[in-house]
Amino acid sequence: MTDPASFAVPTPADWGVIAVFATVYLGMFLGGLPRLKLDRSGVALLGAIAVIALTGLPLEDAARSVDLPTIVLLFAFMVVSAQMRLGGFYTEVTRRVGALPLSRAGLLAALIAVAGALSAVFSNDIVCLAMTPVVAQLCLQRGLNPIPFLIGLACAANIGSAATLIGNPQNMLIGSVLQLHFADHARQALAPVGVSLALLWLWLAYGPGARAGAPESTPSVTTPARTDGEPFDRWQTAKGLVVATALMAVFLFTDWPRDVAALVGAGVLLLSRRFHSADVIGSVDWPLLLLFIGLFVVNHAFEQTGLSAHAVAWLATQGVHLSDPGALVVVGVLLSNLVSNVPAVMLMLPHLGADPQQAGVLLALVSTFAGNLLLVGSIANLIVADLAAKEGIVLDWKRHLVTGLPVTVVSLLVVWGFMRWTS
Repeated sequence: MTDPASFAVPTPADWGVIAVFATVYLGMFLGGLPRLKLDRSGVALLGAIAVIALTGLPLEDAARSVDLPTIVLLFAFMVVSAQMRLGGFYTEVTRRVGALPLSRAGLLAALIAVAGALSAVFSNDIVCLAMTPVVAQLCLQRGLNPIPFLIGLACAANIGSAATLIGNPQNMLIGSVLQLHFADHARQALAPVGVSLALLWLWLAYGPGARAGAPESTPSVTTPARTDGEPFDRWQTAKGLVVATALMAVFLFTDWPRDVAALVGAGVLLLSRRFHSADVIGSVDWPLLLLFIGLFVVNHAFEQTGLSAHAVAWLATQGVHLSDPGALVVVGVLLSNLVSNVPAVMLMLPHLGADPQQAGVLLALVSTFAGNLLLVGSIANLIVADLAAKEGIVLDWKRHLVTGLPVTVVSLLVVWGFMRWTS
């Protein structure tokens, strides 16, 4: 442990790095920088450029600070998700669920289960992007209040994505950096995820969440729902499902490098006579990849100043240890809602203590579940809100908070209970 008293006085270059680091994470909190046309990815990229210029960091060293397996794995699964979206898979599944003769509670249960399961294998953001318009149209057609269904979709996608090390970007990062075993993570995470999904359904189906945020009059339509989304292609969907299933088998039952296996799977999908490679690659979230790369470089430069180690050592003298599950939960929730879960995970990963498997699972669950607290806590939440607005449905932060707050608190208590029981 670093002795707080031994902390060296920062050099002028260190102060410059500290200023850049603070500005970048202010941008993560605000979603950009005031008066500038920059989003989080732009802020992270410019921050990386600034610290390279300030410190004279060789480009080779900057490149080595980037965790390449995480970037490759994230890219590969973006390609897999693009294949499924272009094949109309997500839209078709949602429509088929909506066509079932289910009650309101039954329909909520089915949509929450589908969103959670799909998000464990594919990107939760892509799932929300594809399912939101169909869910909104389905509710309007049936005369149902769409707000609980849309909030349920976003929350279920976030919760379900925590079940595996490929369900969301922060889990990919945690699994890659800590070298976690895929099957071990799933075994520990499935129970908290399943219970949290069930509690989400109970709240929305029977609790105050069943009526919370309901508009004064629920709009209804008499015409058939529009056919938004890509047309369903059985062959291309089957091709994507075969690759995804094969990758899951590789991850669960072999020790093959996940990034290499996923890259091979993405290569197989790019060999297509139906989808042009430009369309598939164009569906990759390149700004998110740039966000990762920029934050890796900025965080590396900040760590070289010694301030992060000094701060952790100082917290330890106050009795706050990130290796302690309680402290990890509190700090993880706070940081995830301040700067978003990916930057929060990057900040916390170097300081988790001697048991990476247990701490990694806890951090993955906490950082993901915390995204349900606020509307801005997860990109999936914002995707649902933006697409709902295009359907004339107002899903603001107050309506989201009515469900997000209790669901987040209860799901974190579930995680805490399971971690204490299994430790």
